Amino acid sequence: MKEKDVRMMYEAAARRYREIGIDTDKALATLKTIPVSMHCWQGDDVAGFEAAAGGASGGILTTGNHPGRARNMAELRADIEKAWTLIPGAKRLNLHAIYADYSAGAVERDELRPEHFDSWIEWAKRHGAGLDFNPTFFGHPLAASGLTLSHPDAKIRNFWIRHGQACRRIAAHMGRKLNNCCVMNTWVPDGYKDLPADRLGARKRLAAALDAMLEEKFPKKQMRDAVESKLFGIGCESCTVGSAEFYMGYAVKNGLVLCLDAGHFHPTEVISDKLSSVSLFVDEILLHVSRPVRWDSDHVVILDDELCAIAQELVRGNLLKRTHIGLDYFDATINRVAAWAIGMRNMQKALLKALLEPAAQLAAFEKKFDFTSRLVYMEELKTMPFAAVWDYYCLESGVPVGLDYYAAICDYDARVQSKR
Repeated sequence: MKEKDVRMMYEAAARRYREIGIDTDKALATLKTIPVSMHCWQGDDVAGFEAAAGGASGGILTTGNHPGRARNMAELRADIEKAWTLIPGAKRLNLHAIYADYSAGAVERDELRPEHFDSWIEWAKRHGAGLDFNPTFFGHPLAASGLTLSHPDAKIRNFWIRHGQACRRIAAHMGRKLNNCCVMNTWVPDGYKDLPADRLGARKRLAAALDAMLEEKFPKKQMRDAVESKLFGIGCESCTVGSAEFYMGYAVKNGLVLCLDAGHFHPTEVISDKLSSVSLFVDEILLHVSRPVRWDSDHVVILDDELCAIAQELVRGNLLKRTHIGLDYFDATINRVAAWAIGMRNMQKALLKALLEPAAQLAAFEKKFDFTSRLVYMEELKTMPFAAVWDYYCLESGVPVGLDYYAAICDYDARVQSKR
């Protein structure tokens, strides 16, 4: 699309939005300040850089064999950099512990140190990006039983406690060096395939292990701890030790960030409905935005009703400053750079659509029990010229407009990814 056409359509759209009291320039200025944390593991199918990488396990599964997977740190960084040229707005990168820089030699996970991520920190500085972090409690021989922090064997349990402790030091180091708070999210795959005889015992062990892992204190400006629940996974269908109730209680009791993953609840549950409730009891929320299809299948995020509802709840509830937004999916059936670009652009589209709502007016209708006006406005908003505002945002951000971003992906695939 020609630049003059994008600008002309934006001016027409801006006039339409002014009629309902929305300043599109103000909405775009706000959108620029909302960082979205892009997950590194989409680029290599959750393989990581360990010499004997175990890959995805613990109830998670990457499917597909599309060519061009990143095989090492250089290729992964190149792919991330390419994806970021297609994505407007503020960015962060979310790393797992298995993406350490082992150029000076391999170490076990409980021996990871901040220097194993210094090259990532320098890379992030060059790109003006923040970093987030995750311990990796899967894809390892000591996780093969399906239990880590709740394992009945104290030696195995203590190994994973030490891993979590090491990762917290790394996260604090990242936040300190970048002067940008790093959110470290703890998720463990612990659970049972068949009915357990002692759920309480496993959950007591998990709580005690978390207590030990979190004992060392770090300034909040450097790092924040988040905990993430899950409904079930492959191989732990009957009981997940870290359930929603477990982590809700643990986060509230210990003043932690609560992570809500869009795929980690019953199929009839949505995290958009949970945001307002949990915001009353925790100071901060972490979102892992994914797209479950029948189960926690981690499909690429699309601009569907739930994604829009998540963004609406963040804007309508004034929760943006208390919420860390990250993506979490891994689709190996399509081009991986495209997977990143599609999901990241859609997350920002959903936020923009929410920012273009007259939220105060909708709330005022509701308080007066004027449900007719509320519904009329909500329905008319669906066909407002949002796309013209989005195209203008991409133009002003220096990234491709419309389908032009796909042409850039195809060119990169032909020149780089297809030759791997």
